[in-house]
Amino acid sequence: MRLSDCHNFHDFRRLAKQRLPGPIFNYIDGAADDEVTYRRNTSSFETCDLLPSVLRGVSDVDMSVTVMGQKLAMPVYCSPTALQRLFHHEGERAVAHAAGKFGTMFGVSSLGTISLEEARQISNGPQVYQFYFHRDRGLNREMMARAKQAGVQVMMLTVDSITGGNRERDKRTGFAIPFKLNLSGMAQFAVKPAWAINYFTHEKFRLPQLDSHVDMGSGTMSISRYFTEMLDPAMNWDDVADMVKIWGGQFCLKGIMTVEDARRAIDIGCTGIVLSNHGGRQLDGSRSGFDQLAEIVDAVGDRIDVMVDGGIQRGTHVLKALSLGAKAVGVGRYYLFPLAAAGQAGVERALLQMRTEIERGMKLMGAASVSELSAGNLRFRAS
Repeated sequence: MRLSDCHNFHDFRRLAKQRLPGPIFNYIDGAADDEVTYRRNTSSFETCDLLPSVLRGVSDVDMSVTVMGQKLAMPVYCSPTALQRLFHHEGERAVAHAAGKFGTMFGVSSLGTISLEEARQISNGPQVYQFYFHRDRGLNREMMARAKQAGVQVMMLTVDSITGGNRERDKRTGFAIPFKLNLSGMAQFAVKPAWAINYFTHEKFRLPQLDSHVDMGSGTMSISRYFTEMLDPAMNWDDVADMVKIWGGQFCLKGIMTVEDARRAIDIGCTGIVLSNHGGRQLDGSRSGFDQLAEIVDAVGDRIDVMVDGGIQRGTHVLKALSLGAKAVGVGRYYLFPLAAAGQAGVERALLQMRTEIERGMKLMGAASVSELSAGNLRFRAS
């Protein structure tokens, strides 16, 4: 299978599975516990149907949106995700180049594998810094100051990860950073030598945002220990309110799922929220962001920018989310599988396919701009 044979999310996933050692593929593909929420994230979009308007004379489509003060050429952005150079040596560099080419927002994670500064040099498009709340308050302030200095426009605090989720696929293979594979995991690496050659012939894997705080290379700190020892499970609304004031700009909470929490985000000065369950990787059995979208937009959509992520695999999924009032949608695995399969060329192909699907869908819906999409374009099925 080649990149040119990939025409949708499932094709990219298959190609990534061919090229990645099993433990790494399952790290991307896996989720928490029984992975019920992971599956629900996509199936939730099937609970409603699109209702097109015809004879609207739509020859040109404007799919641009403005979210948290950032102008995006398309209503889909690349959510910040961890460890990208583990999947392909280009990592965030590929994503930054691709996002810049398509005029959309992308992000670098606290667990990112290139620096905020390098990402900013690659693309002049809107950049998000996704970070976690540490026990060390000085470290939190230092990370925000660094992001501001680098020219990051949007601070995105992940609030659903005060402890790591139960990802059983990783336990079965022994996947960890640094690598501590069991025999089964090592065998799966052995049958994919091309990945190993790629990995070991490029610069050393590192986490530049945490280099001065976490020593991953010596084995003294693993990703799992980072979550359990460095992150602060006691984080509360007062802590985040202080961070919002210190940042003094666009500040987004990722992992909001209730109206009450959305209102509190507004009260402390946040400008955006992402309805998210972390791709099903944290609390299994939780609702999907799409399931909660209408309820939260109806309550606060006129006071804060509401975004959603989780399970988005098609342009029609994006249209459904926009119709319910989402300002934009985030994708993770949607670009990670293409990245793993083919680097920058893969990410660009995936974003091109998404843009093409959205444009086609908007024409078929009779919508010349995103603002013309509304809940009237949807019908929910009786449960």
